[in-house]
Amino acid sequence: MSAARAKEAALVKLLAAGDRAAFEQVYNQHNTSLVRVATGIVRSRATAEEVAQETWIAVLKSISGFEGRSSLASWIFSILINKARSRAKREGRSVSFDGAGEDDNLAAAFDGRGRWKNMPELWETLTPERILAGRSVMEHVNAAIEALPPSQRSVIILRAQKGLDADEVCAILGISEGNMRVLLHRARLSVRTALDGLM
Repeated sequence: MSAARAKEAALVKLLAAGDRAAFEQVYNQHNTSLVRVATGIVRSRATAEEVAQETWIAVLKSISGFEGRSSLASWIFSILINKARSRAKREGRSVSFDGAGEDDNLAAAFDGRGRWKNMPELWETLTPERILAGRSVMEHVNAAIEALPPSQRSVIILRAQKGLDADEVCAILGISEGNMRVLLHRARLSVRTALDGLM
């Protein structure tokens, strides 16, 4: 067992035992992203916060049944996605994660490992004065992510920000790896375009 897996297993045991500090650690690590992903599905920040709370309740009730077949984060986000989709369905909405109908000619901006071929111009010319003169780059990045379509937002948060493995993201969202890669590229390109537009 890897050190990371052993650490996670110990954390799960603490959660199952009702350890408050363990819960606060996991909550602080994931809650903001849970709300952001849910907002893309239910479209209301208040409803997304409710869905995140329902997710945490479900996590606490079910943690003793967590078998470790996926990462803890993957398991938590799977619960969130199911709850958010159920809420959206009850409210007469549905969100597709297939990305159909969008431009497929986006991979040119990235190399074979999913990294930028050319850094956004803003990042190359960023000075401390520019950061201090306006909002920070991360505020711009987060605003650009919030403006993405739900499927792209979910993929970029889970894959790029939370660092989940590609197969975990695919399982959580119920999409193929190819589709996940396309959505991630589209999300990254949209964020890059938003950042380039600041200049």
